[in-house]
Amino acid sequence: MVHALQITCLLLVAVAMGLALAHALEMPGKMRLDREPYLKVQEIYYPGFTIGGAAEPLGIVALLALLVQQVQAGGRPWWVAAALLALIGMQAVYWLVTHPVNSVWTKGLHLDGLTARFFSTQDSNAGDDWQHHRYLWEYSHVARAVLGGLGLVFLAIAAVG
Repeated sequence: MVHALQITCLLLVAVAMGLALAHALEMPGKMRLDREPYLKVQEIYYPGFTIGGAAEPLGIVALLALLVQQVQAGGRPWWVAAALLALIGMQAVYWLVTHPVNSVWTKGLHLDGLTARFFSTQDSNAGDDWQHHRYLWEYSHVARAVLGGLGLVFLAIAAVG
């Protein structure tokens, strides 16, 4: 049971990190784009990344379960706790920085189902300073990729330690 939970955690954290890393790796090329091509490219992320983004909250729940299991077993849960904090940090960056920008950019898009509901959760009246939004969006994903990478490393250390 413990190994299944560890593997589940590793997979969820890897998906969460991988999505953020994909965005971060695109950044150098996307920063060369003018406004219209940049905003058009942004549309490709919805709804696919919305579905994959479920790995973060699921990862937090799984890490909490693993942390509780390790504490109850009398283990040393410090690396699992560090991985959990990294994923919570990813969520904080998303909700405080990335999501408000997404809400601005998806306002005029035709989105269906879960994706439409997800991006309508925030009423964004931010201005149209697309370069500022681009900066926030791109660098928030760099920060999220770093946090996700740290979470994955911490969890791997916990698994082999």
